[in-house]
Amino acid sequence: MSKELVINANSSEVVIALLEDKSLVELSKEKNNTNFSVGDIYLGKVKKIMPGLNAAFVDVGYEKDAFLHYLDLGHTFKSLDKYLSRALDPKQKNIPLSRMTLEPDIDKNGKIQQVLSEGQTILVQVAKEPISTKGPRLASEISIAGRNLVLIPFTDKISISQKIGSAEERDRLRKLIRSIKPKNYGVIVRTVAEGKRVADLDSELRELVVKWEGAIQNIKNKPPKLVLGELNRTETILRDILNSDFNNIFINDQKMFEETRDYIKAIAPEKEKIVRHYKRSHPIFEHFGLEKQIKALFGKSVAVQKGAYLVIEHTEALHVIDVNSGNRTQSSSNQEENAIDVNIAAAKEIARQLRLRDMGGIIVIDFIDMHSQDNKQKLHEKLKEFMSTDRAKHHILPLSKFGLMQITRQRVRPEMNIKTIEKCPSCNGSGEVNPTVLLIDELENHVRWTLSKYKNRKITLVVHPFVASFLNKGFFSIRFKWRVKYLKRLKIKSSNSLTFLEYHFYDKHGDRILN
Repeated sequence: MSKELVINANSSEVVIALLEDKSLVELSKEKNNTNFSVGDIYLGKVKKIMPGLNAAFVDVGYEKDAFLHYLDLGHTFKSLDKYLSRALDPKQKNIPLSRMTLEPDIDKNGKIQQVLSEGQTILVQVAKEPISTKGPRLASEISIAGRNLVLIPFTDKISISQKIGSAEERDRLRKLIRSIKPKNYGVIVRTVAEGKRVADLDSELRELVVKWEGAIQNIKNKPPKLVLGELNRTETILRDILNSDFNNIFINDQKMFEETRDYIKAIAPEKEKIVRHYKRSHPIFEHFGLEKQIKALFGKSVAVQKGAYLVIEHTEALHVIDVNSGNRTQSSSNQEENAIDVNIAAAKEIARQLRLRDMGGIIVIDFIDMHSQDNKQKLHEKLKEFMSTDRAKHHILPLSKFGLMQITRQRVRPEMNIKTIEKCPSCNGSGEVNPTVLLIDELENHVRWTLSKYKNRKITLVVHPFVASFLNKGFFSIRFKWRVKYLKRLKIKSSNSLTFLEYHFYDKHGDRILN
């Protein structure tokens, strides 16, 4: 399976598309001013204790207080609190964690008021980003992820990824980590560490320890305060999924291209050449056919194959997916055979949709009814197989007697939601448009206004391909006349994603100019 990453960066956001065999499977958007990402570590202050919920609300600087449940404190919370108190006390001298005596574990059946008090300063890590009206979800069991290892302070436990199948390799890694890790640090060995040399793992482990202790030494400020930020979304994806299957990483921004290339060079030098700078004037997503895939995949109705389709609905409590055979019912006289064929095809698309939209929580799927118990079991196994590449934790129940399948999937950030049904830009939903014969006059008015306002900027006009052809037609084209009339060069580009009467102006950075 070949994998490609296509990254569209502009001044306001970065959109990341992951393709498997040219098919879009993941889409992420990251605003350039995004805070409170999963993995960020904050110094917070307890605002309110909620004994009924056995939880606390913590101020970490977000507009709404973040939620911290007792079970998310971690069993080593007393050790963390002691270490933090020493770091915050200017009279105390910082000592390495490896020389500290750890405190007893907290009672797993205890109460939040036995451990926390209002006004207390605590160290927390974002476990879930703000979703809908809710603030971030926090944990106090700190972990710092690297390419091959995850460092967990205040414990000595060593865990090996279950995806490393060889018992001999698992034993080798366990012994290796035990010989190099400092005292009072736990380590999770990730799947990509399989076969790695001791020097590589030792170097990464030391870097993670320095990163953690360096952050703690600079923690003198009062809360709320960001103590240690996670990597940006692009580097996080690369750190977690970069493997030998990756063929290309295309980036349209020079600065991000250089940063990503340097990051790849650091974590996987042999893969440095797969990072490519996309320099064409045509939008990067349109060049790779992603705009069309996005429009086709994010609607309420999603085509599967040969007439079958999915209907996807979202509610506050759960997501519902209905599988419809469409005109497939006419293609076979065997209803059971037709049902299992459509259901398996739908299961493959559903696994893709869950990753693509990052749907989390409870998902209920209404498959086409089947009578054969073997077919029901086959469908269950197939869906588990299709979702085996999903990095989010999930659990799939067998079909119920009503033909419903239930899935729970980890939700750590807001669902990716793209509206594919748009209000007509020409009529604004009224059903009526201005006479098309006046379009060029309207365009010229906006061209004159834009060129006069942005005198020292390079302006690009993006229109429908038919309109672009009309404006550029002939030697004395309309574009040439505008250039002579306004003494300013205007670049005209076409876009298939625009409607016939739609047009937009952009500056040299690719940012849209609002008229």
